[in-house]
Amino acid sequence: MESLARRKSGVLMLDYAPENNSFSFQSTELVLKPPITSIVVLPFVNRSADAANEYFCDGMTEEIITALAKVDQLKVISRTSSFVFKGQNLPISEIAAQLKVDVVLEGSVRIGGDTLRVSAQLINVADDTHFWSESWDRKMDNLFAVQDEISVLIAEKLREHVGHMDISDHLVQSPTHNLAAYEHYLKGRFHLNKWNPADINIAIDQFELAIKQDEELIEALLGLADAYSFLAVAGFAPREASWMKSMEAVGKAKSLDPDHAGLNYMLANQAFFTEADYAQAMIYALKSVKHRPNYPEAQQYLSFLFGIKGEMEKSKEHLLFAKSIDPLNPETRFYEAYYLYRMREFHQSTVILKDLLAQNDKNLPAMFVYIYILIKTGRLKEASEQLAATSDTLMAPDERLGMACLISVLSGEMNADDFQKLEAYGDDPSAHRAHSYLFMVCVAKKDFDAAFAVLDKIFTAKSSVLLLTFTDPLADDIQSDERFEDYHQRIYALESLPQEPIKKSTAGPTEQEGKQLLEKLKTFINEEKPYLNPSLTLRSLAEQNEMHPNQLSWLINEYIGQNYNEYINTQRVEHFKQLVVDPANAHISLVGLGFESGFNSKTVFNTAFKKITGMTPKAYQKSQSQEE
Repeated sequence: MESLARRKSGVLMLDYAPENNSFSFQSTELVLKPPITSIVVLPFVNRSADAANEYFCDGMTEEIITALAKVDQLKVISRTSSFVFKGQNLPISEIAAQLKVDVVLEGSVRIGGDTLRVSAQLINVADDTHFWSESWDRKMDNLFAVQDEISVLIAEKLREHVGHMDISDHLVQSPTHNLAAYEHYLKGRFHLNKWNPADINIAIDQFELAIKQDEELIEALLGLADAYSFLAVAGFAPREASWMKSMEAVGKAKSLDPDHAGLNYMLANQAFFTEADYAQAMIYALKSVKHRPNYPEAQQYLSFLFGIKGEMEKSKEHLLFAKSIDPLNPETRFYEAYYLYRMREFHQSTVILKDLLAQNDKNLPAMFVYIYILIKTGRLKEASEQLAATSDTLMAPDERLGMACLISVLSGEMNADDFQKLEAYGDDPSAHRAHSYLFMVCVAKKDFDAAFAVLDKIFTAKSSVLLLTFTDPLADDIQSDERFEDYHQRIYALESLPQEPIKKSTAGPTEQEGKQLLEKLKTFINEEKPYLNPSLTLRSLAEQNEMHPNQLSWLINEYIGQNYNEYINTQRVEHFKQLVVDPANAHISLVGLGFESGFNSKTVFNTAFKKITGMTPKAYQKSQSQEE
């Protein structure tokens, strides 16, 4: 069961609720600003002649996803769910419905020699309009500056369209000065994301080449650690040797940036699975989320940690958030099933598990939890049949023996020889699965003294199954024993958790300062009429008013109650109204007058005018003629 919280096994199908958008533990509280809009960045299309450049397009997409996720008020769909649509020619409306997003970003990349052409466009889901598009021709040696330029501009255009966001001047930091190292890293990520042994080994080779080029490329070190941990957990390489290589890479990454979110997620897994240290796992997981709230794996992991401790409301909070940014990840559905299993909602859990197994009959975590539910609900014959149908290549001998013993004792036909074999397996300190089943079998036999004796033994062995199994529904009966609470506090001890300060929102100007800034803006708008420039942006308007774009965005939203586009288009509409009633302009078409007012397209002009006035430009002109 250790793969529950490791590597691509499956997470939650519950709707995200803004009121749950906080992460707390005792006095540790990380509060996020509620997102005002949601966006998916679809995989950028490779327009290059060389199909091998696919890895580069994927890398560009991931960098933009990561960059936009740094904007607190954006809910950015994670890579896993976004890439479900790679290569699919589905309508935007269908993609948006599945992901529950407001905006879709599409893009493409063309590489020719040392030149890079990137194109991107933003689509408003509600009316299927493309409200912004742009292309860039840049040199490859400026790659990270290009990624930053694109990401910041996308964020700014979203802000103009939907409302205030605090946007940093830079969203992408250069991970390396060695472009060759970065290229190897991207190739490694491309193969790592396929999650099969052959591609994992290719990924390892690419990560090692990247590190050889730049030994401080932390993302390559973490990719290497992730690849080796997959081989260790999935059983595709010697466990101890793979874990050693994984943790060696983690150690090097830690020396470079101890606060890195991905690093702390890996450290949380190491603390749980190799040291059985629940408190340390929680500390690392909280630290990961603190430094990267929009990190679905860390959110899932916190849900898992709170869930096995029995704090189901906190578990649900993190699952809800993970679901909101990674809804189509198969792991999402598994964790929903596991959460429901822990909530003793067995029927709902079973529905999801069966669907997961129909998609992938080798999904071991889903298989194990399904068998657990059959056992827990007394469907012992079905459990035995499912166990017999599971190949030996998928199930370790002590896992099969443990389940068989559990089924037999609950059916009243305990096989003494099997139980003795299980006890013999349990004498091996490294036989973690045997420890788990021996404990549950003792609970099923109502031999609580023996069950607690098993716990005492595996405390010494530092077995992670101690953390997983103690509160498992299959061990519910032991909760009636007076020793349960003492052991619970001992197993899930959290005294060493640090007390983190509450993350406060950055305060805006005072009310008096806000009113002064508003008067300054209105005076400038009335006197200079900057809105007549069709190329006017929030950033350029801010510069003309000697404000930071974040300050101007906040001012327009807070004091005028509009987003930037609505505010500027309102000024343009009012200007058009003045022009259309002036006889000197009778020879100019309505669209021409719209252009004279600062609009740059007929569609935008007509749409904005009707939204603001409730009528078309033609109808407005007619109404003014009738009044005369």
